[in-house]
Amino acid sequence: MKVAIVTGVLGGIGKETAITLIEKGYHVVGMDVAEQGFNREGFTYVRGDISNADSRAALVNKALQTGELSVLVNVAGVAPKVRRDILEMTEESYDFVMGINTKGTLFLTQAAANAMIKQGKGGYIVNISSCSAYTSSTSRGEYCISKAGVSMITTLFADRLSEYGITVNEICPGIIATGMTAAVKDKYDRLIADGLVPLHRWGQPSDIAKAVAALCDGTFGYTTGCSFTVDGGMHIRKL
Repeated sequence: MKVAIVTGVLGGIGKETAITLIEKGYHVVGMDVAEQGFNREGFTYVRGDISNADSRAALVNKALQTGELSVLVNVAGVAPKVRRDILEMTEESYDFVMGINTKGTLFLTQAAANAMIKQGKGGYIVNISSCSAYTSSTSRGEYCISKAGVSMITTLFADRLSEYGITVNEICPGIIATGMTAAVKDKYDRLIADGLVPLHRWGQPSDIAKAVAALCDGTFGYTTGCSFTVDGGMHIRKL
C-alpha cells in the first residue's frame, strides 16, 4: 500500500490535498493539532505538532506501519498570532512561526527522506510555501521569513535526494480561501476586485490539491527543486 503523509491535514489546503490523494489511491496518514481528525476510508489521523520531535517521529512511524511511504506533503503552517510591524515583531512570535513553518518542515522532511531512502523505491516530497516567500508583508515579517526558509529547504533536499529518485518541489499559493485568510477577507476582496489577481477570483484549496497530485503522480517525474506558483497570475508584473 502506498502511503502519503499530509501535515496540517484539517486545514483547507491540507484536507483537500488528503482527499485528493485518497481518490488517487494513496492511504493518507495526516497530522494536525486538533483532538480528532475526519472519518474517511483510506485515512489515518495522528494528533501532533510538527514543531515537536516526538510528534514527527510518531507520524513517520505510523506511516511506515501502514505501508510504503511514497509521498510527503508539508502543508502545516501558521501565521503570527498578532500582526505587528517588523519594527515591533517579538522573538516569541518569531519562534512560534519559525518553529512550525520552517523547523518542523525541515526535520519532518529529513525523517521522511531517510525512511524513503531505506525503502529504496524513490518518492515525492511537496512543500507548500507561499507567495510570501518572495513578497514583502511588513506586518507579518516572521511569516515571510519562514516561507523563504521553506523554499531553501526545497532546494537543499531536491539536491541531496536526487540520487535516490526522490523529487522535491514546492508550491507557492497566492490568495487562497482558507481559515488563515478568513480574517482579512474584506481586504483581499477589495484587492482582487481592483485587479490584483488577473484571473479575478480567490484561489481555492482544490487549486492547490490538484497541483500537489500532479507532482506526486509522475507527471513531473523529470522535475525537482522547482517552485510552482499557483496564484491566479498575481505574480505578473505589468505597466
